[in-house]
Amino acid sequence: MKRLSRAVLGSLPAAIDAPRERGPITTGIVHFGASAFHRAHQADYIDRLLDRDPRWGIAAVSLRTRGTVDALAAQDGLYTLAIRDVEPSLRVIGAHTQFLGPDDADATRALLAAPETRLITTTVTEKGYCMAADGTLDFGHPDIIHDLARPAVPASVIGWIAAGLTARRRAGGTPFVVMPCDNLASNGAKVRAAIAAFARELEPALADWIDDTLRVPATMVDSITPSSDDRLFGDVAGALGVEDRAAVQRERFAQWVIEDVGDIGPDLAIVGATVTGDVGGYERAKLRILNGAHSTLAYAGLLRGHTTVAEAMRDGELAGFVDAMIRQDIIPTLPPVPGLDLHTYADDVLRRFANPAIVHRLDQIAQDGSQKLPYRLGDTLIVNRRKGRMPLYVVRALGSWVAFLVKRARDNVEVVDPLSNRLRSLASDADPAALALRLAASGIGIPGEMANDATFVDALGAASSEALQGAALPEVAI
Repeated sequence: MKRLSRAVLGSLPAAIDAPRERGPITTGIVHFGASAFHRAHQADYIDRLLDRDPRWGIAAVSLRTRGTVDALAAQDGLYTLAIRDVEPSLRVIGAHTQFLGPDDADATRALLAAPETRLITTTVTEKGYCMAADGTLDFGHPDIIHDLARPAVPASVIGWIAAGLTARRRAGGTPFVVMPCDNLASNGAKVRAAIAAFARELEPALADWIDDTLRVPATMVDSITPSSDDRLFGDVAGALGVEDRAAVQRERFAQWVIEDVGDIGPDLAIVGATVTGDVGGYERAKLRILNGAHSTLAYAGLLRGHTTVAEAMRDGELAGFVDAMIRQDIIPTLPPVPGLDLHTYADDVLRRFANPAIVHRLDQIAQDGSQKLPYRLGDTLIVNRRKGRMPLYVVRALGSWVAFLVKRARDNVEVVDPLSNRLRSLASDADPAALALRLAASGIGIPGEMANDATFVDALGAASSEALQGAALPEVAI
């Protein structure tokens, strides 16, 4: 079977959306981290923009391995985006113009210095920014140590961005815009501070220039993107009649929220991105509504014998409980967000959860609960309690986590969590109510200020016992 390439675009089935008639495009964006999420999310937005404005082709840079960029290069940068939903669809993306690996330093350096490069985007995961636990640049990180000693051949994305800014400043040019696209809270401010701190150690004058000129908008991105697998490759080959080893898949829903810092180059708003002065409001809504509901489905769903999110959503009692928790316990605690209707957003979240084409395992979502729950559910709990209200749905959701820990300990099943040993020790000889008391007292998974809230601790103990016993979920108020 032939491989997807520009030579075969004309022979693809007419029903497949593909850039058949598109003229030449130029490189205006350099992207670090050619991940599946980047190709399924940001590159999809850019690809649609290229039909109107051909200046924003993407140079994909991989700092660690060549696998993905080589697969893209072998297909002239083309790959298929499969939308997995009740109504599936396929679309061939052609947004990438260059494909650079760890051994292409000279070409990467030239691109970063080129005046035509206006925007640098990144999906390198939270670890890729070499930050310490407090969100500042970790000067003890091996890559940062290397880059300060050898700034001409960086290992980190922070080092590469600094190298590009150095070249532009020395040439008397203007800085590019840097836009991180990893789900790191306040990512713009943190990445900007990391770049400036690195530059301060490297060359104080560069740091002053960065302080005066560099723009790093915060972003929030969202779309469930399962890993590519043989089933995907088979589906794509069957539909296109050619092989595509770079295909990616995601749900239909996609969200890209960008802080309004002025002109960043490409006009992403015209292809569906949200440009706003309140990225934090969108982040807060996602964390409490989407992530809070996700964790609730995970722990309550596993206790009820479910294995995936879609399966849990087919449990009418559980789905109704999660809906009520969002409407009654969570949304009333959220301040208004310009341009975002919270109830409509909740509708979208629940519809996404019910998508049968996305297999999202509950045991994966249940990992690292001690780290996630204080933000996903704990913040909602705090706001309610400060207002003198007991959020019964959130309490039962937290109780489901406590019951989950007890059940795993009794079944001798390891919990995937950075505090797994501590959690096992706390749960090993405890009934749910006792474990709830211990967790609240230690501040593990439960906000510390709740430790002295006796009414809450009693309610959590009761909810934990009910969850382990399989008692009915709280009735949904009409």
